[in-house]
Amino acid sequence: MQSGIMTEGLQRAPHRSLLKAMGWIDEEINRPLIGVVNSANDFVPGHKHLHQLAAAVKEGVRIAGGTPLEFFTIGVCDGLSMSHVGMHYSLPSRELIADSVEVMVRAQPLDGLVFIPNCDKIVPGMLMAAARLNLPAVFVSGGPMLAGRYRGRRVDLASVFEAVGKVTAGQMTKQELAELETCACPGVGSCAGMFTANTMNCLTEALGMALPGNGTVLAIAADRVRLAKQAGICVLRLVQRGITPSHIMTREAFCNALAVDMAIGGSTNTILHLPAVAHEAGISLDLALVDAIGQRVPQLCKLSPAGEQRIEDLDAAGGVQAVMKRLSGLKLLADDCLTVSGLTVGEQVAHAECLDDNVIRPPDNPYLQNGAIAVLHGNLAPEGSVVKQGAVAPEMRQKTGPARIFDSEEAAVAAILGGGINAGDVIVIRYEGPRGGPGFREMLTATAAVAGMGLDRDVALVTDGRFSGATRGAAIGHISPEAMAGGPIAVVREGDLIAIDIPSRRLDILIDKEELEKRLASLVLPPPKISHGYMARYVRQVTSASRGATLKQ
Repeated sequence: MQSGIMTEGLQRAPHRSLLKAMGWIDEEINRPLIGVVNSANDFVPGHKHLHQLAAAVKEGVRIAGGTPLEFFTIGVCDGLSMSHVGMHYSLPSRELIADSVEVMVRAQPLDGLVFIPNCDKIVPGMLMAAARLNLPAVFVSGGPMLAGRYRGRRVDLASVFEAVGKVTAGQMTKQELAELETCACPGVGSCAGMFTANTMNCLTEALGMALPGNGTVLAIAADRVRLAKQAGICVLRLVQRGITPSHIMTREAFCNALAVDMAIGGSTNTILHLPAVAHEAGISLDLALVDAIGQRVPQLCKLSPAGEQRIEDLDAAGGVQAVMKRLSGLKLLADDCLTVSGLTVGEQVAHAECLDDNVIRPPDNPYLQNGAIAVLHGNLAPEGSVVKQGAVAPEMRQKTGPARIFDSEEAAVAAILGGGINAGDVIVIRYEGPRGGPGFREMLTATAAVAGMGLDRDVALVTDGRFSGATRGAAIGHISPEAMAGGPIAVVREGDLIAIDIPSRRLDILIDKEELEKRLASLVLPPPKISHGYMARYVRQVTSASRGATLKQ
């Protein structure tokens, strides 16, 4: 056992003494030592209840003959950090999480790991750590939040963001907004739509690193506690069989996860996180592969923000395994990939059943013939850009309009809420990429303001920043190279025509090549927005969005 280098032999008597200082007995020391990596905190509703799940995981570990040792990571809530300096730190927390888990496990050797994440950057950060450490590992998320109820309709966090624009537009009163904000998030769990947190938890299941139900069983359900106990039991079986993440997170498994992503209408942030996790596993996932999978996988689900259904509906319809069964029937999955359950994907989905064709559509009646996420290239995005096409109105899939230029999200939001944006405009927000942001901020406040003002079927938004999974509309992000790297988005001028053609996978500025080159040659970049602390180091190391915003080696 890996932990033996810390606990066995004459020279490890001092080490055992330290363990016994905590009340341990020899039987506990001699069992497999299992790390329980918990991201519980009092900031985040998706993480508030994780102490209870950790207790269940530890029960499972003990049932199976192991000794659990719990430790903690940081966890940023994207909703709470939105629209202020905090959002600069959200994506960079992913790398800190991976590094901190590595430090803990290398410093105090363990035999296996159970990871308990829930929200946006915590899931990929822990997946990156699992790939890097390559110890037997199982994931069990905190589970999704129940949708809220407001005046007879279901709502979620995205509803509140959009309501701010509605109040500004005179379509809603402040009193109605106060009522909505009180009931939109009714309890613990990751926010109730197919936003980034829930998408990543679903894809962890599709990747094979979590047991069936991980992505969709509600946070408040007893099934979630039972799932946590099973994860604790499962990791001991992996330790006994010597099954590590390298046996599970193969290239074929990542392709499976991308296929499920396209089918469920996942967040565009997955195109940032999956390549970063794959990178830690020594696997390259580029945007060409993402788009190739998207071109052949139909979109079978349309959950909030693209539609009115929520994660609880997907769970009741059979969950991720039911989606995978339909994709398997179309020969769109690698069925022989191994999962943490010990079964292959094919063996596991054989037990699944789709219980609601309105939630998981049959393959002959999809929402889209190709997947929910599209990759666009063109002279505005030579290295690529990403759009959640499944959440774009049909009339916005092909559009040409004048550019409205903003060098920060705050400036754009002020113009949107101030009535300074007209139907037909293309909002361009730049210097918000991994380096320019810094930290690659989400633009949910901007896109929600557009939707709230009733402009989401008339106005497009393109940025070298990124979008929340709660974003809907013609929102094109991850434009690479970013402005701070001298990308073409840095030289777009007010009034330049921007052409968007999602079916043709194009994003272009309509000026001739010579003019574009002239502008780029005379470009002068602004100074960094943050020049001290962790973010200053992050800016020096971070790579392009097209490479998952991983750090330079």
